Amino acid sequence: MAEPPADETRQRPATRRREREAGGARETRIKVSYNDDEHELVKAAAERDRQATASWIGRVALDVAEEMLVPTPVNAKAVVGELIEARKQLKRVGTNYNQIAKVMNSDGEVPDAQMAAVHRALVTAIQRLDVATLQLMRERKERG
Repeated sequence: MAEPPADETRQRPATRRREREAGGARETRIKVSYNDDEHELVKAAAERDRQATASWIGRVALDVAEEMLVPTPVNAKAVVGELIEARKQLKRVGTNYNQIAKVMNSDGEVPDAQMAAVHRALVTAIQRLDVATLQLMRERKERG
């Protein structure tokens, strides 16, 4: 027996539901209200995680309540990204300094231009890290 053709609305990939808890069925319901813009943001986030919107809201709310997830404002994410990049740059510069130290400890010579370039890179990376750290501290102070 042939199945009837599926309409286009059923072609979407299946969304995941929240995992079941050992504590039994979830009977308590909470109504959450959003304006249209907020709803679109929440819906898009749920779709990125391939979850139903209500399931996504429930999972994220529990993760925040259990302190497994710390909410970060969108603008703070850029600052955190900058901190990560500055950290990577400092690691690279640190490697260069270690190589220079190895040469100098073995009575070798390091050209002044190379020393100056590594020093400039270090100062730039430290300044970048300072700016991002101060910005993040300001944002955390405003939230707290």
